[in-house]
Amino acid sequence: MRILVTGSAGFIGFHLAGRLLRDGHDVAGLDNFNDYYSVRLKRDRHALLADGPGASERFRFYEADICDRPALQRAFAEVQPECVVHLAAQPGVRYSITHPYAYQTCNLEGFLSVLESCRHAARKPRLVYASSSSVYGGNTVLPFSEEQAVDHPVSLYAATKKANELMAHVYTHLYGLQTVGLRFFTVYGPWYRPDMAMYLFADAMTKGRAIQVFNHGEMRRDFTYVDDIVDGIVRCVRAETFAPYEIFNIGNNRSERLMDMIGLLAAELGVTPALEFLPMQDGDVPATWANIDKLRAQTGYEPTTPITVGVPKFAAWFREYAAKNRE
Repeated sequence: MRILVTGSAGFIGFHLAGRLLRDGHDVAGLDNFNDYYSVRLKRDRHALLADGPGASERFRFYEADICDRPALQRAFAEVQPECVVHLAAQPGVRYSITHPYAYQTCNLEGFLSVLESCRHAARKPRLVYASSSSVYGGNTVLPFSEEQAVDHPVSLYAATKKANELMAHVYTHLYGLQTVGLRFFTVYGPWYRPDMAMYLFADAMTKGRAIQVFNHGEMRRDFTYVDDIVDGIVRCVRAETFAPYEIFNIGNNRSERLMDMIGLLAAELGVTPALEFLPMQDGDVPATWANIDKLRAQTGYEPTTPITVGVPKFAAWFREYAAKNRE
């Protein structure tokens, strides 16, 4: 297939594009290398991708912003993708509290640009796009399932992801686009984002600083290893029986104690962490847990990586790359 991946220098996009190339697909990546976090990390990911197996014959890259509509339309016209995996976005729950307009621009206007490019393509591609477990907001019934209402987001980031699902529904209804929204649950692994908790913890631990543990440690997360996420995305790219409009949870189907993850990470890094317990932060939720029955039933998706396997893999990468390339 010809597949366009937006956000291909991002954490999930980098892993996905590499997997698609290894599977024999023609892949076009698009990224603007913004400076929300380390540009060097993004460039290093991209360099690995561009120099990897099959890249010279089957990978092309566009350095562009999804809000630059002419540039996006040129990429669509040249690639003529059969599937678009839209992962480019402004991430971060807490950053959305302090920088709200970044989310309006990237997550709303940018998503609209992608929808319009799909709509006007000569052959309308399937659109697989990143939503988020954050849309469940104030829900307290666990595990979270797609049948639950998601009308009470607790951060602007979550609200933009819910808006993406609604916008996709409109374009499916009006223009016949096939859209597949994936609600990701706490993805982690090698080449991780430096703004995420596991990376922040590792960085603080190895520098001898106390780590900030919110809600006094009473947090649970559905930690999902990136290879399992990528496998789920690939299954959604190639599935043949989806309805025109789909929403799926994609997670590890386990809710783990944050303190257990911290303990595993500290052991792998060979440190005894200093802990600073703090109240819950604005925009955060105490627990997440993905019910993946729907995705399992329709694609055979089955995550295989518990945190006892995934956290050591992240720690090994952190020691090898991140600790040596701090900015």
